[in-house]
Amino acid sequence: MIESPYILGIETSCDETAAAVARGRNLLSNVVASQVDIHARYGGIVPEVASRQHILAILPVVDRALGQANIKPGDLKAIAVTYGPGLAGSLMVGVNAAKALALAWDIPLIAVNHLEAHIYANWVIEDNGGEEEPVFPLLCLIVSGGHSDIVFMRDHLEYFLLGRTRDDAAGEAFDKAARLLGLGYPGGPAVQKAAEHGDGKRVKLPRAWLRGSDDFSFSGMKTALLRLVTSETLSTSPGSHPNVFDAAAAFQESVVEVLAGKAAAIARRRGVKCLLLSGGVAANGPLRRSLQETSPVPVFIPSLSLCTDNAAMVAVCGYYYWMAGRLSGLNLDVVPGLPLTTQQGSSGVFSQ
Repeated sequence: MIESPYILGIETSCDETAAAVARGRNLLSNVVASQVDIHARYGGIVPEVASRQHILAILPVVDRALGQANIKPGDLKAIAVTYGPGLAGSLMVGVNAAKALALAWDIPLIAVNHLEAHIYANWVIEDNGGEEEPVFPLLCLIVSGGHSDIVFMRDHLEYFLLGRTRDDAAGEAFDKAARLLGLGYPGGPAVQKAAEHGDGKRVKLPRAWLRGSDDFSFSGMKTALLRLVTSETLSTSPGSHPNVFDAAAAFQESVVEVLAGKAAAIARRRGVKCLLLSGGVAANGPLRRSLQETSPVPVFIPSLSLCTDNAAMVAVCGYYYWMAGRLSGLNLDVVPGLPLTTQQGSSGVFSQ
């Protein structure tokens, strides 16, 4: 029996500098250098600042990942790196570092789409996790700051995009809602925390179901919240009405209801065997609970640390690329706007 290979994963698509080592599906180390505190003062991510921080952190993070895994570069079989989508400058730091290390260590390079990496967070085995894995065919709901996609998978590394947001992504909508309500950054956790003290039934916000389509739309919810904020003075006292906490709860409920409701309906219609949740917004507690309650099939959700950007998911996704013999050359370029359906190494066929 062939032993599973050691794969180093590198992730720098946005503002997290991350490196991880996995042996097959088993996670041996997972190091993340966060820039949240740096960007919080600006109310959002500043691309140039993110790139500079990646340059400072990338090699120390890789060293820590190897050290925690208790392996040497010579033990690695490949380096998997995110090459898109994401911020161009941030991606460039990670890809160029991966190229340099692959050349120096004489090992192959594997290009991984950031969105598929999020999907493969559901295959990562952590110390306290079981070895149960998703069963094909399956449906995956990817919800993050930049994407809200519904993806059908027949097998590993085979994707068919069913629907996506037509405007704002769910995570972006949460960030904008938090800004409107004066809740701070990052928006998702801020809105969830405020919603715990509010009653969403006291504020009426719309749901964009887009009947007959598997797409999402969140701009209408954001606009409705804007009108609420500009037309009424929202109190910061939990006992008053209307208040910021009620508005946060209403906004969260509107986003969660549409995401979970549409995903469950599509899973039922497609006859899949399981439903996967992934991406930064997958850390939202109400969304996790709602999807488990409404789904007609078993639901897989990564641990909270694997929902936000990390390299563990990149390393495990890279393992499946390595098993399939799909390797990349050192001429790899970053693709900031890379969609999942045209990612390098895919089957190239996305028909039903």
